Amino acid sequence: MRSLWQGTVSVGLVALPVDLFAAAEDHGPDLHLVHAADGGRIRHRRVCELDGREVRPEETARGWEAPDGRTVVIHDAGLEALPLPTKRVIEVVGFIDETDVDPLLYARPYWVGAHGPGAQKPYALLVEALARSGRLAVCKVALRSRERLAVLRPRNGILVLHTLHWPEEVRDPGDLSSPAPTTARELDLAELLMTEMTGVDVTELHDDYAQALNLLVDTLAAGRTATPPLEPQPPVDLRAALEQSVRDAQRARNSGQD
Repeated sequence: MRSLWQGTVSVGLVALPVDLFAAAEDHGPDLHLVHAADGGRIRHRRVCELDGREVRPEETARGWEAPDGRTVVIHDAGLEALPLPTKRVIEVVGFIDETDVDPLLYARPYWVGAHGPGAQKPYALLVEALARSGRLAVCKVALRSRERLAVLRPRNGILVLHTLHWPEEVRDPGDLSSPAPTTARELDLAELLMTEMTGVDVTELHDDYAQALNLLVDTLAAGRTATPPLEPQPPVDLRAALEQSVRDAQRARNSGQD
């Protein structure tokens, strides 16, 4: 793996040099935009709206539009000069229980590796201390020109940095709750269904969409016509659907035990 970021984990006076590596990647066919009429590739070009000229990557910068309409141009050198203590430091600001983090806040995971022989001992100590305490280290770190909230957690002897959304970035959903009433029998059936479906192994699940997309690509490449699947319909009788779902789940569980 290629290191995406190098810096230091700072816990009080303890400094731990580390490398960050992407912990996840997307799978499936890589689709690109084409002209539907002839399949010609559509390219995205950087064009200045003032002079109409295509701009090379090295000629670009960041911009912010002021209230009076003026554009403030910010070059990479200006961003590098920002007085952020977290620019090359994962600053641990405290420790919390895992249940104290709202799952809505989780964003992107990174593997954290010790950088150099001198980092091995403090790395192992931090991993073991977090594992024994059952806590997460709350951090601040600057990644991709933004300071981000994050947590450090141990996983099989390795540190994982998981970036978080800032709480103010989570959108207010409004009132999306349902006013529909439920009966005691429906709740009993729903809980029974959850019990019968307990114990799923996430590592055995696969991306059905990617598989279906591969099949679609192969079908179209062979000159055949793809048939869209039937859309599932909401049950007319919720109680009957729950009862049948429980029976199906029990049958599936029993067949898996044979």
